Amino acid sequence: MDSSSAGPHGHPHDHGHEPAPGGPELTHDHGGGHSHAHGHGHGPVPPVSRHLRKVIAAVLVPFAAAVLVGLVVLWPGGAPGHARTGVGFDQQTRKGTVVALTDVSCRAANALPDQSSAGGPASDACQKATIEVTSGPDKGTRFTEIVQPDQTRRYTKGEGVVLMYAPAAEPGQRYSVTDAQRGVPLALLAGIFALAVIVVGRLRGLMALVALAVSFAVLTLFILPAILRGDNPLLVAVVGGSAIMLAALYMCHGVNARTSVAVLGTLCSLFLIGALGSGFIGWSRLTGNTSDETGVIHTLYPHIEIKGVLLAGIIIGSLGVLDDVTVTQVAAVWELKDADPGAGWRKLYGAGMRIGRDHIASVVNTLVMAYAGAALPLLLLFSIARSGVVQVAGSELVAEEIVRTLVGSIGLVASVPLTTALAALVVSADRGGDGGGGRGEAGGAGYATAGRPPAGGAAVPGQSAGGRGAGLPRGSGGGSHRRRAK
Repeated sequence: MDSSSAGPHGHPHDHGHEPAPGGPELTHDHGGGHSHAHGHGHGPVPPVSRHLRKVIAAVLVPFAAAVLVGLVVLWPGGAPGHARTGVGFDQQTRKGTVVALTDVSCRAANALPDQSSAGGPASDACQKATIEVTSGPDKGTRFTEIVQPDQTRRYTKGEGVVLMYAPAAEPGQRYSVTDAQRGVPLALLAGIFALAVIVVGRLRGLMALVALAVSFAVLTLFILPAILRGDNPLLVAVVGGSAIMLAALYMCHGVNARTSVAVLGTLCSLFLIGALGSGFIGWSRLTGNTSDETGVIHTLYPHIEIKGVLLAGIIIGSLGVLDDVTVTQVAAVWELKDADPGAGWRKLYGAGMRIGRDHIASVVNTLVMAYAGAALPLLLLFSIARSGVVQVAGSELVAEEIVRTLVGSIGLVASVPLTTALAALVVSADRGGDGGGGRGEAGGAGYATAGRPPAGGAAVPGQSAGGRGAGLPRGSGGGSHRRRAK
């Protein structure tokens, strides 16, 4: 036995803990800063060479620096002010509480409609709700509202409501109920969600919540105010989306080579979505001004490019699902290489794509259903349209959702082969190439396998396959391992 690969008692030395002079630490993923076999919860994380880390850093560091510069240059410093119009969400509001409910005659209250919503005679059973203002300068003021029998919103005593406030109106007509207060149930639901994520995901779940908070902060403090200020919506979406992507991926999955490959795959897919979205929005002659909300925004801020807002929404809407796809594909390729160290990049790419095809089928359906759920009222047009499905689908209102869905789906589909190819090339180039042929290393061994026992012996944590002579020609035991380390 080669004396360099065995201790005084015949046990193989753990070469993974002693790097060769000038070579990389074989059992550490320097990108993540964690010792071998632990990573960030994904099981053994194979090491990467110093050269590969430099190549990845040469691509990602300038990109991250450009994103940081973009955030600084485009930082809006808050949304620009405007005179309130009193329309939609631009109205002033106050808080109120329903303090009393009394059954009254609709006829006596002069609130009897001509007929009910079903077409029959209208009911005469109305309610008079007494509501007290609980915020603002008029706190303590009370007013009444008549609730008709066919009214969808019903009140209960003690219920919190949102009041529309019209300061220019007559004193008795300044307040009216516009919505219900939902703060408590929403906060409770958010707490249950956070608890479930932490209980199941533990530290990883906590980091996911932190990344979610960062994403929300970038969206509300940078992307939305910058668009309202009049900056190019596409540029703002690319810079803000890239910042969200970097923060979310590295916070949730660690600063390592595997995450960096997922970042590269996500970035390339985002550019593809941006290019396709820009082309088809222009070709389809979509304006983006198809709802009351966009109409109000265009009225308040006429300098905003609404078409650009539509494109920015497509990019941001696709970002979250893209992260999931790219991270999953990179992790799959890494695990495939760990299970079969002799696999070359072609074999890894083929195996990764077999996994990716299943992923494509489920993710595309998920994205389409998510958009369909958000645009369900639009889909009802298909069932009531008398002018034909083709004509309805060609209307701007529906065509906008079709372009949004299909462009995002194309980007997701393209991210699978793109990210799989990147991961296969990176992991193969760094860990033995196409089966390690001609290098004196069967199977491309030479990295820590963390706990795989040799035949007839106990597992030695961190012991390399080369150090054990597993799968190597006789006499090549630790020698080839040392050559790899150099």
